[in-house]
Amino acid sequence: MSAREHILGRLRASTVATDAPQLPDVGQWYATHHRNETLAQRTARLCNALQAVQAQVHHTTATGWPQLLLEIAQAKGLRNLLIGTDTPHGAALAAYQRQPNALPLIGYEQCIESWRDTLFDGVDAALTGARGAIAETGSLILWPSASEPRLMSLVPPVHFVLLDVSTIHADFHAALRAEGWKDQMPTNALLICGPSKTADIQQTLAYGAHGPRELVVLLCHPEGEKA
Repeated sequence: MSAREHILGRLRASTVATDAPQLPDVGQWYATHHRNETLAQRTARLCNALQAVQAQVHHTTATGWPQLLLEIAQAKGLRNLLIGTDTPHGAALAAYQRQPNALPLIGYEQCIESWRDTLFDGVDAALTGARGAIAETGSLILWPSASEPRLMSLVPPVHFVLLDVSTIHADFHAALRAEGWKDQMPTNALLICGPSKTADIQQTLAYGAHGPRELVVLLCHPEGEKA
């Protein structure tokens, strides 16, 4: 008998387990490790985690964020801002800043092949909305779409993210369950934990190496409850 026949014979004679292994009860584990905290405490945890990795967090409201964004953009000397098509926040910003000295807005209305050079070399910043956030890891949840493609959060040097505090979850498991991810996952879900960064062999940290060098989070609180 050859070595090949010997190996195949052993494989054919082996017993294959038919019983599926018992899966761990993930929900029970998270239930026993649940933090008993308020929304304000979750918000504080998220802000601390984001700021620890050089993200900029600004507290505002649902009506006050356009003015705040324009003030930040002016302070940074931004020449323009990329917004998505058919998004409520893009429309709100466009309607708010209709004035002669307004910040020029660029709508993402073309396929990338037709304006690649402009996107990579002529756009200073982009604004996207966040689906939610995870306090435990300091992560922003983005679900790119045809209205707000992935390149909006990847290419411009400055990335503004609009986040509603009511969508801040304690941990990743809470976000999955609350939003029903298993039933409606997109092709590309993003968890952003700060501006783009990398380090060389000497552990020298550099920002903006392969994405935005600045992440600016506009945290929207209910009117009258701004932190």
